[in-house]
Parts: sequence; structure tokens; C-alpha cells
Amino acid sequence: MDNNNNKPCSSNKIIKTSDGCEIVLELSQNDPFFDKKKNLLHSMGFDIREQVQFHRSSCPDAIATILERILQIARIIHLDEVELYFGKVNDCSSFEYWSPRNEVEALNSVLSLINSYSSCERQKEMNFLQTLQDEVLKRIQEFTDKNKVESRIDRSCSCDKEKCLEKWGESNGVKTSLKIACVEGAGRGAIATKDLKVGDIALEIPVSIIISEEHVHKSDMYHILEKIDGITSETMLLLWSMKERHNCSSKFKIYFDTLPEEFKTESPEFSSQSPTLAGARLSFGVDAIMALDGTLLLEEIMQAKEHLRVQYDELVPPLCKNYPEVFLPELYTWEQFLWACELWYSNSMKVMFVDGKLRTCLIPIAGFLNHSLYPHIVHYGKVDSATNTLKFPLTRPSCFGEQCCLSYGNFSSSHLITFYGFMPQGDNPYDVIPLGLLFPSMNLESVLTHSQTCADIDVGDAYCIEGCPTSSWTSHMVRGTWFSNNHNIFYYGLPSPLLDYLRGARSPAPHAKTIEISNLENEIEVLKDLQSTFSSMMENLGDTDLVDSDDASWDVKLALEFKDLQRRIVSSILTSCAAGLNLVQDELSEL
Repeated sequence: MDNNNNKPCSSNKIIKTSDGCEIVLELSQNDPFFDKKKNLLHSMGFDIREQVQFHRSSCPDAIATILERILQIARIIHLDEVELYFGKVNDCSSFEYWSPRNEVEALNSVLSLINSYSSCERQKEMNFLQTLQDEVLKRIQEFTDKNKVESRIDRSCSCDKEKCLEKWGESNGVKTSLKIACVEGAGRGAIATKDLKVGDIALEIPVSIIISEEHVHKSDMYHILEKIDGITSETMLLLWSMKERHNCSSKFKIYFDTLPEEFKTESPEFSSQSPTLAGARLSFGVDAIMALDGTLLLEEIMQAKEHLRVQYDELVPPLCKNYPEVFLPELYTWEQFLWACELWYSNSMKVMFVDGKLRTCLIPIAGFLNHSLYPHIVHYGKVDSATNTLKFPLTRPSCFGEQCCLSYGNFSSSHLITFYGFMPQGDNPYDVIPLGLLFPSMNLESVLTHSQTCADIDVGDAYCIEGCPTSSWTSHMVRGTWFSNNHNIFYYGLPSPLLDYLRGARSPAPHAKTIEISNLENEIEVLKDLQSTFSSMMENLGDTDLVDSDDASWDVKLALEFKDLQRRIVSSILTSCAAGLNLVQDELSEL
């Protein structure tokens, strides 16, 4: 899971002044999108280092206005690649926020800044800072109320093993405000046992029960594995877990007992929405593979399975042959290997330990926290040096009885299916279709059909869009145009970087978005090119599959659900192209 621990260091701070204080917000020079964010800040009248003044006498309305200015800066600082690419660069002030994830990040960054202000200084500015804090919390609550999902517990589902795990955790120092339960439509999840506020610690796990490479080092197989050139700690852990799950005296026996015998098993309690149970979909059957024909996910899964099979054949049989007393052949079959891969793909987390090392780990109990597009917990995975525990703090409130969710990372549905075994509920803004950079001489249909990832073709500074603060992208992508709120001429709900690149490819002269014959004629060609390309892609996806969902297996259902999503994305692009052509032709007819 992507635990958001590798962000550039922030130099944001609050400085005391004679008449109040000032908040300093600065874009890190280490930000991977520094130049684009810098240009975007400049286009909105900000510098990369902004000092926002507050006065003790500021009234609540003035504080709210200043807070909005701070948030405009914080939103840009916290943009990720997808948000930056699809963002509306020419009219940034006309919409509420860039994305739900970005808004929560921006609000919590301001809240964290207030909380970091020294208590002695804060006492002197209590009224002002309290008003500012209250306004931030109010906005977080409004966001929570707007995106709240009702959780219904399935009482017919037994969680006896999970209750044993909870008791085991408590006896080993786990502190929690959550309980494991079966949630309708989500499988097993973590439910809040009381109302939790922003900043509350929902779960605290001692390092002593975190499964990491340390356990491999103490095992009888380490002296064998450490001599293998190029073997990673993750592979060692995978091999260790294959044996440890059958160890009756293992410290983690109760944890392993809560895991399914087969991740691919589908039953009412093994919901496809529950990554803890579903696992990675590396065990897709033939029918499911066939159902994915025409999608990029087909190639992604096939490559993943092929890679694992090669890894297994090169590593495991020789270990079993040469060291049968340690690597018992009956415990190291291909099926057991695939089980372990799916376990680690779907349940592991990256944890930063106090020694500064980032390790891949399994976290008992925490593994039951499901993923959500509107998570309660975003920042986790760094061991607290004072308590030697891993803490899971809330970035938005969670009510009693509500399912408390994590963000596994900003992943597309294809990634979540391949490595976690589920599709998220709701519209996922990271469901993008990556494209090779488009030159007129390239066959875009071929790129769309056969390329798994973005083709990074360096275009240098040969083409830069006039007035566009985020131009010069070296890779492009599309997503459902329903995410855009600008379907006007020159936009059409499509990503501006892609449109601008295609305009420049057809007409090298600097392009301005003005109603002129040459510009409009260029627009028509660009839209027709996109229309032709995505019409071909829709043909590759085929018609909607007529399959009886009651009789279909779990993997076929998931494959068809994903394919329907791909059709929906492509259909929205085709609709936007058609509407755009009508807009442009109407403008041309009036000239």
C-alpha cells in the first residue's frame, strides 16, 4: 500500500508577528512536479513561497476569506500527477476543489500547521487560532457529510476467528477504537466503536507484532536465502510466510488462521469489495481472461502471472531439492506460492521504522481496514519513535458504527484488481487510460490496444502552449469526461494537455483559444482524430456481455464489471468529441 510517507519535506510554518502571526506556505524544490506547480501558482497570483498575514483583530469573516487563500495555495502544493494533468488550468478559481483527496490533504495540512504551533505561543493567539481551527474542522465535517457512506453490518456472518485476533492483539499491546465485522457489500472491515474526531488514533499497533524481515533473519531459512544473489527481503518474506502459516507454534498462528485457505474463493462473506479476503486476481480463470479481451488489464494480469511463474520455477524447486529439511516440498507448491503472493500483494504495507528504513510488512488487524475513495485514514506507516508503535490517525471524522477506511494509494481499478482483487465503489478519478505520446504518424489505435503503460517520449521544449501553466507533458492519458465540469469549446471535458499537444502536432504555431477560422478548423481535425481512435477502441471492447450474473463465477463477474467501466470511459470520450464537433461547427457557421 502507498502510505504517503515519501512526500517532499514541508517548510510550512507559523511565525509570530507584533500584530498576530503569518502563515508561510512554500512549494518544495524536491516536488517531482515543481515546475508545473510553480507555473500554476504564478498563474493564480502566488509565488512558490507565500506569507499570509493574520491580525489579532481579524473578524471571523476575514479569517474565512484568508483561509480560502491559504487553501488555494495548499491545494496546488498537494496536487498529484493525475489531478495536475486533468486540472482546469485556465479557470482555477471557479470550482470548489480539485478532487476529494486533494481537498482533505489541503485542509489537514492547515490543521496540522495550527497544531504544530507551540503551546505557549498558541495561548497568546488562542482566540484567533481557535477561530481558524474551527473553520477548518467545519469544512472537513462538510466534506464528510457530503461523502458519507452508510455501513450496514451483516449479522449472519460469523467473525469468531477475527474476535480471537482482536483479543490476541489487545494482549500484545494493540490499542484500538475499531472492531472487525462483516459489512454488507464490503466483506470484512473495521467498524468504529465510538465517535472519532479528526486527529484521533483509530488504531495503534506495537512494532513487536508487525511481520517484517526481522522474522526471516531469525528463521532457519535465512542462512540459505542470504546467499542467493539478488534476492529481495520481500521474496524472503513470501517464502517465510508459506511455511509459517503451517507452524502450529507460530506467534502469528491466530493471524494466519483469519486468512482464507484460497484467496480466489468466492462466498457471501468473501465479497469482491473486500481486499482482505479477495486477494490479488492472479488466479483469474480462462473464462475471466477471455472476458477481458480488448482491455489493457488482460495484458497486465498475463504479464504478472508470467513473471511470477518464472520467479517460482527459478527459485522454489531448487530450494526444495537442495534443502528439503527446510523447504518442505509439500509446503512450496505453485498453489502455495500464488497464495503467498496474493497475501503480500493485497495485505502488505510499507512501514518506515525508527532506524529510517522502509520495510514491507504485514500488520495484523490493520489488514482488515478496507480501501475507500473517501478514506478516513490517509497518512500512516511511520513508526512513532516515542511509543515504538504504528499509529493510524483520522483525517476526517468517523461516527460510531461506521466503517473506517484507509487509502491504499491513488490507484486505478486495473491496479486494484490485479494486486488487491477488487474494484472500488464509486467513480474513481484514477481510472485513467494511459496513452503513448501522440504524433500524427503514429497509429494511436495500436498504442491504446497494446501499450500497458504510458510511453514517455521526450518532446523537450519544442512545443509549449501559450498561457498554459502545465504544458510540456511527456506522457498523456484520458479518463471519464464526467469528472470535468468544463465542456465548453476548446475543452469538451477532455484533458487540456492532450488537446494542446494534438493542436500543436497539427499546427506548430502557438495556439490561442480564440474563435478564429484557422483555430476552429484545427479543432475539428483534432476532435475527429480522437473520435476515430476511440471508436476503434470501443469496437475492440465489443458489445455489452450478456452473461447471467447469478451463474457467473467471481472472476468473470469482476472482469465484466471492469470491462463495462472501460466502455463507459470510452463512451464518454466519444460523446464529448461529438458534442465538441457540434460546438465548433456552430461557431464556424457564424463566422
